[in-house]
Amino acid sequence: MQNPLKNIPSVHELLESEPLKKLVDNVSHNVVVTEVRSFLDNLRDDIREATTDVKMPAPTELAETIAKWIVTDQQPKLRPVINATGILLHTGLGRAPLPNAALAAIQEVSTGYASVEVDLESGHRSQRVQSVTKLLCEVTGAEAAAIANNNAGATMLALAALGAGREIIVSRGHLVEIGGSYRLPDVMTVSGAVLREVGTTNKTRISDYEQAINEQTAALMRVHTSNYVINGFTQEATLSELISAGRQHGVPVIDDIGSGALVDFAKYGIEGEPMAAESVKAGSEVVLFSGDKLLGGPQCGIIVGKKKYIDMITKHPMMRALRVDKITLAALAATLKLYRDTEVAEKEIPLLSLLSTSSENLKSRAERLAPQLAALSNIESAEVKPGESFLGGGSVPTQRLESWCVAIKPSKDSIDTFARSLRTGQQPVFPRVQQDRIWLDLRSIFPNQDLAIVEACGQAALSE
Repeated sequence: MQNPLKNIPSVHELLESEPLKKLVDNVSHNVVVTEVRSFLDNLRDDIREATTDVKMPAPTELAETIAKWIVTDQQPKLRPVINATGILLHTGLGRAPLPNAALAAIQEVSTGYASVEVDLESGHRSQRVQSVTKLLCEVTGAEAAAIANNNAGATMLALAALGAGREIIVSRGHLVEIGGSYRLPDVMTVSGAVLREVGTTNKTRISDYEQAINEQTAALMRVHTSNYVINGFTQEATLSELISAGRQHGVPVIDDIGSGALVDFAKYGIEGEPMAAESVKAGSEVVLFSGDKLLGGPQCGIIVGKKKYIDMITKHPMMRALRVDKITLAALAATLKLYRDTEVAEKEIPLLSLLSTSSENLKSRAERLAPQLAALSNIESAEVKPGESFLGGGSVPTQRLESWCVAIKPSKDSIDTFARSLRTGQQPVFPRVQQDRIWLDLRSIFPNQDLAIVEACGQAALSE
């Protein structure tokens, strides 16, 4: 029997074929050569591992297959996506979209040089975060502020600066784990601080903290349990009680509020999310929160509070390792400026705009969208349905938001095939699959994306 490996065309022969010749005009010659060799290596491995005879396609057919594979492989892995899941802060889809003001600021400081660490008036070196920290103090009422690469980094930095070699007292009910196996006890260990657990999972009184305070106590810490809820026979010390106990014993309070609300989300139907300004006003010495969740800005970790403790944090050697770049600073500054006027923030910050959109508005859009989708040849039906959305991003998992959706049924494809085709199309759409239908949740879809939704569904493969 002839060895099938001998029937594989050479790289040179394939490059002379019309499909790959055309591709070289759009992709560099070196890339095409590398990709052809990689494809052929994989093909040889498949042939060697095959348990039955392998039929080798003709060189032209093989070249077409390779050309399609290269086009797919060369698409960037990080692509813009329409979020039709109804989860507003979808971690897999990048959490909070940035406001236009932030995008403009990023472009402005990125197209050339920027005054990142230079004071233009004096010409001397300055601190890169000064402009942003001033804004943070303005919107939170804090004495001072610092910025790290994310809230996990901010937490580790604060613990290292204030508690290395000493004890941080935390309720057992606050020993959270968030996405990516991030666990507070592990971060505590890496920071060099010593975890002192008090109370129980469901009940921790202020007396538990007070009895644990000793000469080794560096701080009392409260952690907002944003991604789970304990109901029933529960009790926990209030922030004001912690602050009172801390002042009585001369130890600071670190308040990790997690998602970082700068406005009261109760107006959007979201209860229980602590506000940074309220924690500062209550007297917390250090407040930690994210920039890319409820704040609606770029990924970063924000630290605000009393100047004495913020100075200790900013002077820690780890600060440089966790600092942010000019792009993050520009985007954060532009986002924070929008919070000077709540009405402006609701219009300009995408997350707040999505949250503040009325159910009636969403229903109206769904009723306009459904007939357009139903008219497509590859869709059997498109129905307007009431739905429930979630904030996401580890925030209030038990609280639902009213929404309206369009539930579509493909005419020929399976639900999974159609969903995959939407995700991998020219304009990726990420829907949710529910009740044997493709659901497009209008709560997380921007109005200017409705037409793109119709076009994406029309381009979805009829079969694969």
